[in-house]
Amino acid sequence: MKFRSILLTAGVLSSATFYAQKMTYPKAIKGNHTDTYFGTAVADPFRDLENDSEATRRWVDEEVKHSQEYLAKIPFRDEIRNQLREIWNYEKISAPFKEGDYTYYYKNDGLQAQSVLYRTSNRTGQTEVFLDPNKFSEKGTTSLSQLSFNKKGNLVAYSISEGGSDWNKIIILDAVTKKQIDETLTDVKFSGISWQGDEGFYYSSYDKPKEGTVLSGMTDKHKVYFHKLGTKQSADQLIFGGDKTPRRYLGAGVSEDQRYLIISAANATNGNELYIKDLKNGSDFIQINKGFDINASIVDTDGDNLYIFTDKDAPNMRLVKTTIKNPAPETWTDVIPQTGNVLGITTGGGYFFATYMVDAIDLVKQYDKNGKLVREITLPGKGNVSGFGGKEKEKELYFSFSNYITPGTTYKFNADTGKSEVYQKPKVKFNPDDYVSEQVFYTSKDGTKIPMMINYKKGTKLNGKNPTILYSYGGFNISLQPAFSVVNAIWMENGGIYAVPNIRGGGEYGKKWHDAGTKQQKKNVFNDFIAAGEYLQAKGYTSKEYMALSGRSNGGLLVGATMTMRPDLARVAFPGVGVLDMLRYNKFTAGAGWAYDYGTAEDSKEMFEYLKSYSPVHNVKAGTCYPSTMIITSDHDDRVVPAHSFKFGAELQEKQACNHPVLLRIEKNAGHGAGRSTEQVIGENADLLSFALYEMGIRKL
Repeated sequence: MKFRSILLTAGVLSSATFYAQKMTYPKAIKGNHTDTYFGTAVADPFRDLENDSEATRRWVDEEVKHSQEYLAKIPFRDEIRNQLREIWNYEKISAPFKEGDYTYYYKNDGLQAQSVLYRTSNRTGQTEVFLDPNKFSEKGTTSLSQLSFNKKGNLVAYSISEGGSDWNKIIILDAVTKKQIDETLTDVKFSGISWQGDEGFYYSSYDKPKEGTVLSGMTDKHKVYFHKLGTKQSADQLIFGGDKTPRRYLGAGVSEDQRYLIISAANATNGNELYIKDLKNGSDFIQINKGFDINASIVDTDGDNLYIFTDKDAPNMRLVKTTIKNPAPETWTDVIPQTGNVLGITTGGGYFFATYMVDAIDLVKQYDKNGKLVREITLPGKGNVSGFGGKEKEKELYFSFSNYITPGTTYKFNADTGKSEVYQKPKVKFNPDDYVSEQVFYTSKDGTKIPMMINYKKGTKLNGKNPTILYSYGGFNISLQPAFSVVNAIWMENGGIYAVPNIRGGGEYGKKWHDAGTKQQKKNVFNDFIAAGEYLQAKGYTSKEYMALSGRSNGGLLVGATMTMRPDLARVAFPGVGVLDMLRYNKFTAGAGWAYDYGTAEDSKEMFEYLKSYSPVHNVKAGTCYPSTMIITSDHDDRVVPAHSFKFGAELQEKQACNHPVLLRIEKNAGHGAGRSTEQVIGENADLLSFALYEMGIRKL
């Protein structure tokens, strides 16, 4: 498939050419509410937009109508939507996995709303549909979240998300007959599903917020329950959490050998306690480490031996070994020690697979249980690798490889011989040979060197006129590694540049890199992002008039803070599902758990003042010309509640000093991002790409 490249107008048209006058926006409810922090009164005029009231819903409907009317005027919007549908329409097949007498895999024929779970009988070779999430709801907006089989593979429990909500339901089937065998569990949130034999499974949830606040109410005390098959959910046994051991986040898992129940307990997104219970002898829980100063997880067990992946005394992570008889941190000994590169661990086939991140690019080594190097695994190129996971006895493992210009390809790997072969190569209408993906290093405000991947079509002239999306995240120890996207493929095919800096706050260089972008160092993140934009402009990749800032969630905060700090940096901004009110983020859902990265306005006068100094909602200034902005959110986002976006949008619409539009794109029946239907994803990205090009002065493709 060949797309037409962008035909730029001669020079950059002024905003006045596009719009005769400033836009008129729906009128949001405005009040006189103020909050006082350490003696300082802070106005919150759009506080009513936090409430799911009739007035708020009416305003939301008006904003949806206003945005769609504006977007409908873009002459090439439908063409981009069609381009996305065409390139999206290819068969997608996951790596297979074995459970009981069957081999399972996911497949999407191309444009199906949700991928379908198939299985093939290992005895007869017959293939059938096992679960089809497209039949869960009329428009494909109910998705499959978690899937867990018992050890025999004859029982399965799966969770579903309706409309993108983090509140899930769990359904239990006889995996052989596919018939439901128990009541549906409801009101389950931030939960895994881990079976103990054939008796039942462990899961986690919170008390449901009071009626009317389900999507925004605080969820503070997580609880681990055991559901015994054949009993009512109301009779489920509380195993951990609640009032006795109050923790904000709890995860429960049973070891592969079914001997241990392992609990991870945390109050924030960084740092956790570990508890373990020997199910074989019925002992009580043993607390392995106390406090929340380290991150630790049990990745494997072998008889009495426990293998723990941790950052204790190792900011770049290490794998250690201890025993159930005395698992305290003082007894931990290295199996795979820390190196100068960040380490990730996967287990499969009786081996450990160590993935090292070198300037955001992966390198993989295979070790035995004693930490002896077996081999370095030959990869198809420079990029991002995932997989190698599997059961202890499985020698046939799978991994996937991709980068910004290489569609994700799945490989079959023999754990004993080290040989790999292509298992599934997607037939995407995209030729990587036509594109460039280069890594550069630039200097941030304080002198720190930051890596950035820049991706574009070969032959692109560095004349400052290339439409460019600058995307990043910068938080929560999350690393942005090279990954292929058909959306970016369309952007680049139409003449665009896609640039991703690995800014501080992420995990690309370990704990120190993460911590350098937290609390009162958070502005390092924004400065890194700003410096990336300045680098691209200085080197001729683009210019202010052709640059768009983009990010989601914590990345939405990144965009919101950057555009209010430096409204002159870019022509377009896309704060997506963003954390935008930094004084009140901890009042909603699980937001209080983000305090490790952000701090809270209640911590101290200094922390309050620092948060207020960059909080996007509180830093929109009248008389300032802000970029053309499309704020993206969803009505069922119960992780970063849409009130953040509503309040920021109302502030921008009221105070925008020039005729650059401020749109609120609000997706109905969708949440924070996961589980959206294919059509919802295509619709959002068609609007994003076409809005960016249109606001940059491009009038036809």
